Amino acid sequence: MSLISLSVALLSGFVQAEPSGEPTMGALPYYGSAEFTPHWFKPGSPELVGFHQIPAFQFIDQQGEMVTQDTVKDKIYVASFFFTRCPGICPRMKSQLSKVQSEFMDDADVMIVSHSIQPGNDTVEVLQQYAKKNNINAAKWRLVTGERDHIYSLARNAYFANEDLGEYVSNEDFLHTENLVLVDKNRHIRGIYNGLNNTSVANLIIDIKQLMAE
Repeated sequence: MSLISLSVALLSGFVQAEPSGEPTMGALPYYGSAEFTPHWFKPGSPELVGFHQIPAFQFIDQQGEMVTQDTVKDKIYVASFFFTRCPGICPRMKSQLSKVQSEFMDDADVMIVSHSIQPGNDTVEVLQQYAKKNNINAAKWRLVTGERDHIYSLARNAYFANEDLGEYVSNEDFLHTENLVLVDKNRHIRGIYNGLNNTSVANLIIDIKQLMAE
């Protein structure tokens, strides 16, 4: 495992199982399960046939536009989970993701997709206001809402987000994940990062640039 990948694992709090394959200098691993065991494949290798990918999805963004798997086709994107009323980790994650937005503002091949885990409250209008307040550029950063069950299923079963995602602590509070998930142009998961940690987000930016050169 590379030093960067190891630091990401430590900062994210994941204990990884025995990896498969051999690390390649400068390469990013592939992840296919909630254990985040790294798999070292070369892009286009036969082992990737049938390997875990983010499945088809359909949401609405802050502009009222449809966001599907075609929206991210041939793009690298960062997936996150939030809700606009969140008083805890979300503002800090938003600040960190703003760094990603700024770094890749002029690169059409990189996107951010933030999924609301309170879709009943986070309507298109609410997301639009939140985006305006926080200088979120709709061309770069999609805030998406949709069917609650679809969002939660995708979070747990596709992005392997925190198992406590969306569980009630009280009538007002949710537990949810600070993790950011890096997805490549073929919808494979290539990294997991702590969205509250400066070093981890710096590594995310480095890894995005690495994927761009892959």
